[in-house]
Amino acid sequence: MDLHLLSAAPTEEERAAVDDLLGPPESGWVGGERDASVETRVARGGRQARERRHLLLPALHALQARVGWISEGGLGYVCRRLTVPPAEAYGVATFYAMFSIEPRPKTVVHVCDDLACRVAGAEALIEGVLREVGSEGASQILRSPCLGLCERAPAGLVQSAGERPSDIAIGPLSSGSFEPLLRSGPWPAMAGPDPAIAAPQTAGQRGGLRLLRRIGVVDPGSLEDYRGNGGYEALRRAFELGPEGTVREVTDSKLLGRGGAAFPTGVKWKAVAEQPVRPHYFVCNADESEPGTFKDRVIMEHDPFAVIEALTIAGFATGSEKGYVYIRGEYPLATARLEHAIVEARRHGFLGEDVMGHGSRFDVELRRGAGAYICGEETALFNSIEGRRGEPRNKPPFPVTHGVFGKPTGINNVETLINVLEVLRMGGSEYAKIGTETSTGPRLFCVSGTVARPGLYEVEFGATLRDVLDLAGGAPASLKAVLLGGAAGGFVGPGELDIKLTFEDSRAGGYTLGSGVVMAFDGSVDLVDIVLRIAAFFRDESCGQCVPCRVGTVRQEEALHRLVSGRSIGSNDDELRLLSEIAQVMRDASICGLGQTAASAVQSALSRLHLFDGGTA
Repeated sequence: MDLHLLSAAPTEEERAAVDDLLGPPESGWVGGERDASVETRVARGGRQARERRHLLLPALHALQARVGWISEGGLGYVCRRLTVPPAEAYGVATFYAMFSIEPRPKTVVHVCDDLACRVAGAEALIEGVLREVGSEGASQILRSPCLGLCERAPAGLVQSAGERPSDIAIGPLSSGSFEPLLRSGPWPAMAGPDPAIAAPQTAGQRGGLRLLRRIGVVDPGSLEDYRGNGGYEALRRAFELGPEGTVREVTDSKLLGRGGAAFPTGVKWKAVAEQPVRPHYFVCNADESEPGTFKDRVIMEHDPFAVIEALTIAGFATGSEKGYVYIRGEYPLATARLEHAIVEARRHGFLGEDVMGHGSRFDVELRRGAGAYICGEETALFNSIEGRRGEPRNKPPFPVTHGVFGKPTGINNVETLINVLEVLRMGGSEYAKIGTETSTGPRLFCVSGTVARPGLYEVEFGATLRDVLDLAGGAPASLKAVLLGGAAGGFVGPGELDIKLTFEDSRAGGYTLGSGVVMAFDGSVDLVDIVLRIAAFFRDESCGQCVPCRVGTVRQEEALHRLVSGRSIGSNDDELRLLSEIAQVMRDASICGLGQTAASAVQSALSRLHLFDGGTA
C-alpha cells in the first residue's frame, strides 16, 4: 500500500487543493518525485513529519471540499507533502464519516435519520425523495446520524465541492425542497437561522437570561457590537485578578463541567496551571455529536466572540499560549462565524503576542472534525488534532499532564467556558448562589421531539423536567417518555416530570443530565424503533479499538432485534439477562465513555419504560 499510494499521481485540481492549504512545495523532495527511494524521502522528512502531521486532517478536508472525494493520487500527494506514512494517512481518511475514498457526486445532501428527525418524519421523507430522484439522483442522498439541528427537524447538510466549495445546514426539510438542493453550488452566503427559533426565550422576556442574553441582540460578526454588550469585560477582569486569582474565582463558583462528566472546572484549571512542563494548551471541545444536542452550536452561531473570549481567559489562567477550538464538521455556519471572530479578535489585539496590551501571549486555531462521535471524547479529540485516527487513549496519564502533543492540556466544552464569563462578571461566590449547593449556575437544555416549541432553553439548576417542558409549550398530552442526556443518557417515564434537573438529584434518582438533551416522545412515536436506532448509532460510532465496545455494541443490537422479531435465543427473559450482562461488560471494561454508556439508554428503556414486558412501548 505504501509504495502504491506514493506513486499514485494526483490531478492538478488535487494538487491545487493541497497547495492552497500548505503553500507551494519546496524544491527537491518535498511534494515532488525527485528522490528515487521512499526511504530517503522518509528519512529526510522525519522532523518535518513531526512538525506538520497535525495538518493531515485539514489537508484531507481540502481534498474533499475541492474534488468531492479523496483519491489515491490525492492522498498520496498529501503523504508526500507532510511525509506521513501512507498506511497511516489511509487509516485517518477512512476513519471519518464525512470523507469518501470512493468517487461520488460533487453535490450531496446528508439527511439526518436520527432520533429527533425520525420523530419528525425523516424516514418517510427519505424514502419518498429516493423514489422521486430515481437511481441517478439516489447517489446524492446520504443518510446521516444527528446533525445537531434538532430544533429544525427533519434536517439536512448540503455539501457542494469545487473551487468555491460550500456547505449549508438546513431544516426543516420537505420533499419539495430537494430538487434545488441537488443542483451544483456554490450556494449563497448563509444568513443564519432566526435566533428566536433556535433559542425561543430570546424572543420574549430576557430578564433572567445569562448565557443566552446576547443571542438575537448582538451582530455575531461585529466585535464592536459584542464589546458594546459587555464583551471582553471578563477578560479585563481576569487580567486584574491574575492567573491564580482567576482560577480561584472559578473554583469558588463551584462550576462543574457541562459536557456530562461534571468535573469541577477550577480543579482542572489549577492542575494544568501547576504543571512545570511547557508549553501548555487549552482546547475548546465544540464537537457536540450527541444525538439531540445543539446548545454549543447555537452559542457559536449567535455569540461566537463569547467563545473566543472565554477560551482566552482559560488560556491565561492555565499558562497556555495556544488554544484550539475543535468543532463539528457538520457545523458550517458556526465554523464560519468562529473563524471570523478569531480573525477579528487577532486584528484588534484580543489574540496574539500581547493580548489587550497586558503582556500575555495567546492565540487560537480552529480545527474542524470530520464526522466521528468518538472525537467528543477528549483524548480521541487530541489524536484527531495531531493528525491521527480519533481513537481514545488509555488513562492514566490524564490530559492535565499528557494532553495534545503530549503536553499539559486543559479542555472544556462551549457551555462550560461561557459560564466562566458570568463567573468573572459576578464573582465566584455570587455565581455559586445560583442554583443549588452542589449544582451551581445556569444550565442549557436542548428540547426537541414532540413539543410545540423545540429549541435551546436556559434555566437555573433546581428546575424540574416539567419546568423545562413548560417553556417549550408543555408536555404532550399523550407523553410516553422523555430521553434525558441524549443517546448516552436514559429515559424517564411520564410519571417522573417533577424530578429535579441537578447533578445530585440525577445521581440519586438513577437518571442523567448528560449533554442537556430533553427529547419528548408522545403516543405517535414507536419507542422500540427509537431504542433500536440508539443501538444502531453506538454500533456505527464505536471506534472498534477495544473489544468490549466493538463486540458489545453489535451484540446489544442483535439481541434487541431478536426480541423485536420474536426470535429470542431461549426465552425473552434469557435475552434480557444477556443484554444486562453485555451492558455490565461494556461499562466495566471499555476504554472510554462511549462503550461505558452505550447501553445506558437501552437499559433505562427496559427498566423504567418496561419495553418488551407489556409496558409503555
